[in-house]
Amino acid sequence: MGCVMAKGLIYIYAGDGRGKSPAAIGRAVQAAAEGKSVMIIQFLKGKGLGESDFVRRMEPEIRLFHFEKSGENFEQLSEEKKQEEIGNIRNGLNFAKKVLATGGCDLLILDEVLGLVERNIVTVEDVKAMLESREETSVILTGIKLRDEICVLADEVSKIETVKFKVWE
Repeated sequence: MGCVMAKGLIYIYAGDGRGKSPAAIGRAVQAAAEGKSVMIIQFLKGKGLGESDFVRRMEPEIRLFHFEKSGENFEQLSEEKKQEEIGNIRNGLNFAKKVLATGGCDLLILDEVLGLVERNIVTVEDVKAMLESREETSVILTGIKLRDEICVLADEVSKIETVKFKVWE
């Protein structure tokens, strides 16, 4: 029997508080500082960080991917545009699956992937299958609502809630 490879860990940042994506990005910077390679795939965020020169300066250690074409928030799209974006989102998930299956990075962040489950764009089974295809790659999932069936897959779950909020000037 061959040697068993260690599986990467699964982290989840969920809850209706602000700061889930920044927490994941903080983890990305930490991993990159340790010499690890990181990929971030953002979903449902319009342009998200895709236009950021700052994020581009962190390449090749941290690479950001965005498969949705519309710059608008998913919720504000017409039904027709939503269907189009769902196709793009599925391409992003297939890319994530390939990255995990081939060990394309040390840490993969699937930003707002839990929102895809909530909107029935992907099933819990899809997420499970994708995570099971990983070898040593650790994965961070973010989103507002966390289903029990996904929670049980995680090694560490952080619930983020906002206790007080004031807009920065």
